[in-house]
Order: sequence, then C-alpha cells, then structure tokens
Amino acid sequence: MEHMDWKNLPFGYMKTDYNIRSVYRNGKWGPLEISDSEYLSVHMAATGLHYGQEIFEGLKAYMGKDGRIRLFRWEENAKRFIKSAKGLIMAPVPQEMFREAIFKVISLNKKYVPPYGSGASLYIRPLLFGSGAEVGVKPSGEYMFVVFVTPVGPYFREGVKPVDMLIIRDVDRAAPKGTGTFKAGGNYAASLRAIVAARDGGYANVIFVDSVERKYIDECGPANFFAIKNNKYITPASESILESITNMSLLTLAGDMGMETERRKIAVEELAGFEEAGACGTAAVISPIARIFDPQNNKVYEFCKDGKPGPVSMKLYNRLTGIQYGDEPDPHGWITFVE
Repeated sequence: MEHMDWKNLPFGYMKTDYNIRSVYRNGKWGPLEISDSEYLSVHMAATGLHYGQEIFEGLKAYMGKDGRIRLFRWEENAKRFIKSAKGLIMAPVPQEMFREAIFKVISLNKKYVPPYGSGASLYIRPLLFGSGAEVGVKPSGEYMFVVFVTPVGPYFREGVKPVDMLIIRDVDRAAPKGTGTFKAGGNYAASLRAIVAARDGGYANVIFVDSVERKYIDECGPANFFAIKNNKYITPASESILESITNMSLLTLAGDMGMETERRKIAVEELAGFEEAGACGTAAVISPIARIFDPQNNKVYEFCKDGKPGPVSMKLYNRLTGIQYGDEPDPHGWITFVE
C-alpha cells in the first residue's frame, strides 16, 4: 500500500479486500464466511428494508509506534450490539462470534490499517438486519450479520477545531422509551432533517433537546454532549440517547484527572455557565463546541472566544487518543491487540 496517501484520507468509504458475513436461520447462526464482494443479495421483502430491523456499530483499529494493531474497548461494542438487537427483537450476535468476526476482518485487511503517525485508523462497521421475507409487521425469522472495514482519515484533518452548533426544537431524533438508546439506523434517519437544516444554515451540527419538555439537552447530532464547569465533567442523563463508549471512557478519564463527574439532566439555560462544551463519539473522539445558537431565545452561548479548544477538552482528547494509539499507559485494560 505504498501508493496510499494515508495523511490525506477522507472520513469516508474505501473498498478493502474482504468482509465477513453470517446468516441466522432456523434458530441458529451459520458459520462466518469471507467475501470479497461489496454487495449483498437481499430479498425485496426483508424486514430490514420495510420495518427498520437494522442496527450497527462503529469502532476503530489503530497502529501503534511498536507496529502492533490495537482495538479499543471492543467488548463494549459487542455488549451494545446485543442490547440493540434485543431492543429491535432481532437475533443477537453472541459476544464471542462478534469478537471472531472483527478480529478476522482486521487480519484479512491488515494492509489497510493506516501507519502510525498518519492520524488515520481502520474503521470497523458491524451491522445486523432482518433479511427474512415478511409482509406483515413482525420480527424476521432470518438475520444477516456483516462486518466490513475501511481506512479513514482523522475527523479534523487540520487539527481539532471548535465548531458551531444549532439547537433544534421542531425535530425529534427519538422518543422517551423508544429506540433512542439503541444504535438503530432509524434513529439516524430521523435526525437527518435537523442535521441538514443546521448544516444548510452554516452550523457543523445540531443539538437535540428532550422531546417532552423541550428544555433539556439530549444528543449532539450523532454524538453525546458534554460540558466542563468548576472541574466537573457533566453529560446528559436521558431515556432517549445512545450511551457512547467514548463518553463512558471520558467520564473515567475525567475521574482519573481528579475531576468530579455528573450524568444528569442539563437545561439549555445552563449553557451560559459552562466553561467548555463538546460532542464526543467514535468518529471525532471530541469535537469542541465554539458557539451554540438557540433560535427560540435568539441567544448565542460562546465557549471558545480565542477560536481554540478548551484546555480540559484537549487534555481529555490527548489522553484518550494516546491510549488508543499506544502512546499513553492503559490502566483500565481497554486495549486488545490484534495479532
């Protein structure tokens, strides 16, 4: 792969050599199969196409300075994949099968793991959908599990930069007691109207508020929200947000750094008192927020007056990415090596 311009990779899809597949039918999972095709043969009446029985995960493999490939907290992705499958009444993929599939697909595509120092990584996308033919609204009797990989560049190609966000109240991403806590494709489809409107208005992304009282912060587009105030790391508690593995990790690292941590309801008005704010997730790790505009109150909440990320956000970012690439100690045992 000497010809690859690793440092200028987009955060997008690129064909690799192999993917992994398995089908659940007659009450059991079939063997993991290797395919070199980018396409799936799916029945036109599959429940994944008609009734939204579809979930996915996203995780990354990182090349360390020592030439070893690292996976970050894959067990948490496996657990969330099982939780999401159960939430949509699908056949869960056992954790050991999930592990075998992701390790195998990385090994088969090792040449696509970007080199250390490029800022790039290998993105791994497991997905599960109802592949059985049903016309009535009911769970499928058949499911397809697929894992593919693609090398991706850093989310911020020119370094971490604070972004502007827009609060949206006329679109809901998910309802309380709905599917918001599961990593279901339908949640992302439901968020697109708001995200496109925000980006058309010049904002990087959208902040959703709760769908009942419309006064508490829920998600930051496809990511979790967090804020820093008085040496505290604060993130929303809600029935309708996806629990981010990145956010879970940042809560732990903030505690390691001597900060208090809080998971609670966050009213929009509290934004005025925060020192730093950001979005966190697998893609960007941390996306610091410069300004949040609230059109309902015609208010702008500002967090980065000098245009630079806040010091606590950057300390957390550097600590987490340092663990992922093997440059920092891993006291919590989050890294697994792919041999």
